[in-house]
Amino acid sequence: MNQQVQTNTLNNGLTILTKEIHHVPLVSHWIWYRIGSRNEVPGKTGISHWVEHMQFKGTPKYPINVLDQAISRDGGFWNALTSLDWTTYLETLPANKLDIALDLEADRMVNSNFDPQETELERTVVISEREGNENEPLFRLSEAVNALGFKAHPYRNQVIGFRKDLETITREQLYGHYKQHYSPNNAVIALAGDFDTPTVLRRIEELYGDIPARDNNTFIPEPEGALEGSHRVDMEGPGDTVYLQVSYRSPAARDADFFALMVLDSLLTGPSSLDMFGGGSISNKTSRLYQLLVERDKVVSISGGLQATKDPYLYDILAILPPGQPEEEVLQVIDDEIKRLQDIEVPAEEIQRAIKQAKALFAYGSENITNQAFWLGYSSMFADPNWFNQYIPNLEKVDAGQLMQTARKYLNREQRIVGIYHPKENGK
Repeated sequence: MNQQVQTNTLNNGLTILTKEIHHVPLVSHWIWYRIGSRNEVPGKTGISHWVEHMQFKGTPKYPINVLDQAISRDGGFWNALTSLDWTTYLETLPANKLDIALDLEADRMVNSNFDPQETELERTVVISEREGNENEPLFRLSEAVNALGFKAHPYRNQVIGFRKDLETITREQLYGHYKQHYSPNNAVIALAGDFDTPTVLRRIEELYGDIPARDNNTFIPEPEGALEGSHRVDMEGPGDTVYLQVSYRSPAARDADFFALMVLDSLLTGPSSLDMFGGGSISNKTSRLYQLLVERDKVVSISGGLQATKDPYLYDILAILPPGQPEEEVLQVIDDEIKRLQDIEVPAEEIQRAIKQAKALFAYGSENITNQAFWLGYSSMFADPNWFNQYIPNLEKVDAGQLMQTARKYLNREQRIVGIYHPKENGK
């Protein structure tokens, strides 16, 4: 992880982050756009994710399915993701095939087809995806909790969008969203692997240099502060499992409190991974809530969820309950343990163990080339590449006093949302 990262910027605003790693003949190429569900306005929820789908429908130069065959034939893979703050496209492939990825992404930055017939076919796909999510208890619970967690900020919406919007968004609106936000000055290229940086930079200049910057006019929402009051939502639906979700306001990733909350999460439920591509796992059996709840058979599992985001978001504690277990009893255990963190300093040995676990999970999640390229671009979406470099030093700075202060500031039972999902009696 200590190879040097170089940052370069073209005249049109395109940022390029490169990290040479020569021990295997592979390269991972990502292009990130500063557009996600955070930037969507009412009536157009889900549009960023739908545009991501349309980027795989071909260009005049690269018709649909041609690139998929070329990349897979050479042993590579590609994918895309849309999240709260960003949309990203990636290719990991043999180093001598890097130009395929460079040329493809430069081409579809400006030349994606958005064929009307393909647009309608993809409407069916994204609506079907939405319907599938609605059958998942955790999606329904998360959607209900987020709606209470934000008054107006688009973080209250799911990335997939509302069905009513997916049914009415037009091809012209999709294409307009693409043309508005897919430009060099709104993008970051992140490269890690076996390549020569000067050679790659010359090629990127050839491919992207003539693409003009654009006034993206991106909607930037006003961040929301602390939750006002305590809220609760009880839901029923299909399934046979009871879920309990307790959510608190979390700081933005650039906030100094973010790393203290990461350590609190590690203490309570075990460390959360910020990496979306795995790379290892750490047992949470030493965490406080695991020992109090799982080992005493009060819950089947306990986990925490903390995301690195541009604006303040939500920190979640999620418990899966066995049949017949009163959720109020589980909630009381969670409240009592958080109260201890607020009132009693955590022993230094326990802090160091929690930090060590969080550091280990981070190391596992950044050990391969795909993940290292991921981290470079990911950090740039809510902070800058240095956030990645300072991740471990910032964890190591957290002390007992900061933990107590952060627990009092964020994990307040008078400023939270409790969501409970109950299966219907007939299971349907």
